[in-house]
Amino acid sequence: MKTLAANGANIPALGLGTFRLQSTECTDIVQKALAAGYRHIDTAAFYENEAEIGAALRLTEISRNEIFLTTKVWPSEVSDGLFQRSVEGSLKRLGLDQVDLLLIHWPPKNANVDEWARLLCDTVRRGWTRHIGVSNFTTGQIDSMIEACDYPIAVNQVENHPYIDQSRIRAKCAQHGIAVMGYCPLGRGQELLNDPVIAGLAAKYYRSPAQIILCWHVQHEGAGAIPKTASADRLVENLQVFDFELSTDDMAAMNALTRRHQRLCDYEFSPIWDQP
Repeated sequence: MKTLAANGANIPALGLGTFRLQSTECTDIVQKALAAGYRHIDTAAFYENEAEIGAALRLTEISRNEIFLTTKVWPSEVSDGLFQRSVEGSLKRLGLDQVDLLLIHWPPKNANVDEWARLLCDTVRRGWTRHIGVSNFTTGQIDSMIEACDYPIAVNQVENHPYIDQSRIRAKCAQHGIAVMGYCPLGRGQELLNDPVIAGLAAKYYRSPAQIILCWHVQHEGAGAIPKTASADRLVENLQVFDFELSTDDMAAMNALTRRHQRLCDYEFSPIWDQP
């Protein structure tokens, strides 16, 4: 599998997203993902499934040092005391002493970047995480965090798919050696999967629409994706995207779809997004 070298981190470009996976279904699908070849698992305190993922890690025969595990702290917890308790709680639920990557899930509203950076960097000093990063941060917020942090930012996890233009984020992250990890990489529902451009490429390459989209993700330099699925068959299908490449013209045709700039995850607590 392709890996992303990002400021000291070596991150599998394709991981398993686990948002809304719960209970034994979550444990089961994480076990199956690891057995199928996944080595990157993404979770968050907000997902309320860290204990189930921890159970899967204990049940698998895959060595812990082969698995790249990401978790996140919710923005309301990014203050002294609450932040540390959130990370300690995540580690306890996961049954681990350390995660591979710790992210601030969304930019907090208090705009105290120095405090965000201090709290995040302190988790590296304490040995709670090997690497740090952010999620849903704008280009300006990335610049501010880089300036404030004692340790390098490895990842910015953002909504990314062919119906949203994230070229500014990709360029900013590339400038600083930061990997862009896309959530909602297949969009939601069938609209993106049924897009005529993607359907045409699926027929051309004898692949599924999902495989075409995931190939598009990982062909961008420094970019990866964390598709979520509860289907064992889809797990295997999603992983089979490293044995073919889209042509330059076909990548351009898919990149043209981003002009729609159709954001799926936009909330009252979201930052003021970069415009394409």
